[in-house]
Amino acid sequence: MDAFEKVRTKLETQPQEEYEIINAEVKHGGFVYYQEGCCLVRSKDEEADNDNYEVLFNLEELKLDQPFIDCIRVAPDEKYVAAKIRTEDSEASTCIVVKLSDQPVMEASFPNVSSFEWVKDEEEEDVLFYTFQRNLRCHDVYRATFGDNKRNERFYTEKDPSYFVFLYLTKDSRFLTINIMNKTTSEVWLIDGLSPWDPPVLIQKRIHGVLYYVEHRDDELYILTNVGEPTEFKLMRTAADTPAIMNWDLFFTMKRNTKVVDLDMFKDHCVLFLKHSNLLYVNVIGLADDSVRSLKLPPWACGFIMDTNSDPKNCPFQLCSPIRPPKYYTYKFAEGKLFEETGHEDPITKTSRVLRLEAKSKDGKSVPMTIFHKTDSEDLQKKPLLVHVYGAYGMDLKMNFRPERRVLVDDGWILAYCHVRGGGELGLQWHADGRLTKKLNGLADLEACIKTLHGQGFSQPSLTALTAFSAGGVLVGALCNSNPELLRAVTLEAPFLDVLNTMMDTTLPLTLEELEEWGNPSSDEKHKNYIKRYCPYQNIKPQHYPSIHITAYENDERVPLKGIVNYTDKLKEAIMEHAKDTGEGYQAPNVVLDIQPGGNHVIEDSHKKITAQIKFLYEELGLDSTSVFENLKKYLKF
Repeated sequence: MDAFEKVRTKLETQPQEEYEIINAEVKHGGFVYYQEGCCLVRSKDEEADNDNYEVLFNLEELKLDQPFIDCIRVAPDEKYVAAKIRTEDSEASTCIVVKLSDQPVMEASFPNVSSFEWVKDEEEEDVLFYTFQRNLRCHDVYRATFGDNKRNERFYTEKDPSYFVFLYLTKDSRFLTINIMNKTTSEVWLIDGLSPWDPPVLIQKRIHGVLYYVEHRDDELYILTNVGEPTEFKLMRTAADTPAIMNWDLFFTMKRNTKVVDLDMFKDHCVLFLKHSNLLYVNVIGLADDSVRSLKLPPWACGFIMDTNSDPKNCPFQLCSPIRPPKYYTYKFAEGKLFEETGHEDPITKTSRVLRLEAKSKDGKSVPMTIFHKTDSEDLQKKPLLVHVYGAYGMDLKMNFRPERRVLVDDGWILAYCHVRGGGELGLQWHADGRLTKKLNGLADLEACIKTLHGQGFSQPSLTALTAFSAGGVLVGALCNSNPELLRAVTLEAPFLDVLNTMMDTTLPLTLEELEEWGNPSSDEKHKNYIKRYCPYQNIKPQHYPSIHITAYENDERVPLKGIVNYTDKLKEAIMEHAKDTGEGYQAPNVVLDIQPGGNHVIEDSHKKITAQIKFLYEELGLDSTSVFENLKKYLKF
């Protein structure tokens, strides 16, 4: 009862408008490991919400600028804990290993670590496997031991520069998997968790166009793969001692237009997290009787947040949307039911609407859209519209909770998320239909979405803004060249705008890795000519453009600053030339290039960036921004 009163008091005194990003946290044994202030700490599981914790390491000792913990892994017997630490202005990570003695001490520090996992060998010794990242590429796997038998050796090197390597420990910790992948092909090796010094076992040699991922249960491998027809993901299984592809048996198939978001394995169940026809589902497969229970999740939900969970009886996860903070759900296997977190209902559920619409592209394809707006909005045609797009790498458009998006909806904006081809929302074929020499499909889809929105009474061109980050900048820049009359303003973050010159420069870190997405203009004339048709930089011309705000990062290795600067300079020249031909009285669009320090690619939570972008949108659309910045202060700590 005392604990209940403390929690209730805390909830009653904490403003419901404030939301904080929770750093990496992991439960192991009877402890919870997490970041508290500038320290790596642990506390007893039942005391995780209290202030009683043990400091394991002070991050300030690393002499980094505002470091934070990105990932935590605890050794099997809790003799060591490893944590990956980085800063907001860099993608480089440092892995520290802390010995959990009476006086915790840092045992080792490894720079440029990407993925890492612990296993325990036959001598009960903890072995840390980790991947080393150089110039954004992960090709090397190392293994290290500590204490009296300290060693650190390179274990594996991938020779093909277009592939990258990451590590994954199966849910039951039985196997460590070495996953070697590019955008369309994968290969997996198994390291026996009981004999980590033995040579790894190859599951299936890489076959061009075949992707597969591996889980393990009761001496069987469960393989999520796109092999066979149709070329969408399906679940197969085979005995662990006969892992090759000829032994894979079909276990479960997905419906058409289904994206597999994630898979979680339990003692008697396999749980699939799915997106079908732009709605979220959970499929619970009973492994004893092959039964399947499909659960349709609340229509407001747009994304999953997975929970690191070792409880065999429950499957917890979170659901979120761009305007609604994460909410906890738990599927309890014994009851066969889904339970949602109790507590106060978020008022946004009553004050806003979420709509699922479709646009017809030029070739007749139906393109899904997700729309948010206030319930009591009148005459939506006069409301400002912010359109989001990505459409690359088979990745879904990000729809996690963003406080500034909620503030915009509260202030009367319409938000529209366009799930165009090239993304992954409708499965692997949806990606295939928007990459290489089909990239223009994504542009046609985006154009159709905006025209459909206007045609159905959602805003108008003079009140429409378009936003994207990274590779999403390709479609946005292309639309600004081909149909600038559809837009009033654009905001871009770390945008990819000079596709042709970037893909012809093989000295850049990611060029070889991304040939599967954009093509190879250096050796393939067809690819070169096709890229020229849509590349934003190549197609700038004297005409009226929407106003554009670009946020770029000084030392961004993924999207070089040079390409963004060249694009901005060429765009300004074209605008000036058009202004001369148009004559006096012409109102030229504003082009703002905001270069931020640091080497990170995208900093989502930068208050400075968020404020600058919103200020730009309100000024360009001629809107009163007084209330929006007052409301923003409730969510962001200025």
